[in-house]
Amino acid sequence: MRRFLSIVLIGTLALGIAACAKEPAPSTPASENTEVTTEAPAEDPVDNSDDKFVSAYPAFKVTSESLDGKYWSKTCAFQGDNLSPQLSWEPVEGATTYVIYMVDLTASNIIHWKSVGITETNLPQGWAVSAFSQGEVSKADYVGPNPPSGSTNQYNVYVFALKAPVERVKGSLGTPALKLQEFMDSLDTDAEGNTGNIVAVGRVVGYYTI
Repeated sequence: MRRFLSIVLIGTLALGIAACAKEPAPSTPASENTEVTTEAPAEDPVDNSDDKFVSAYPAFKVTSESLDGKYWSKTCAFQGDNLSPQLSWEPVEGATTYVIYMVDLTASNIIHWKSVGITETNLPQGWAVSAFSQGEVSKADYVGPNPPSGSTNQYNVYVFALKAPVERVKGSLGTPALKLQEFMDSLDTDAEGNTGNIVAVGRVVGYYTI
């Protein structure tokens, strides 16, 4: 009898062990195992398609700390400190030099900034020679926004990335550039007569009001 009870007890233990082996392990909630990653929002692509002057050329990003929202700081204005805006951009592959135009698109494309032979890609505010520091516009590279009282004008800064220097950068500071498209397109031919000289064009759009 004792032998019979021992056999039954051993059999019961064996069945219990087998049942435990087959029982699945408790699952871990998915929230404890899954890492949640948040992707940074993608930046809007840089695009020149809405600007008739440079829509034919590839674009690159240019930023300025001299913008207060969408308006140029008073420090950049002719009646302010008359300092050229701060500009920054990443070096453009294939470019060896840069040319800057700042143009009043509201008032017959008056040129407010024209600098050539630029190799830096981070220009501090006041980098360009202003009309105030030289005493006359003819010796300056920059003259600040100066719209009529009560009006708001649009002043675009264009940064042309060039493969090589050009023979001449057309346009005079402080005067209307009725042939602005021709002036800009002429940068696509270098001093040796080679075409395809414009690698890309960056721009900053800003406004100023008095």
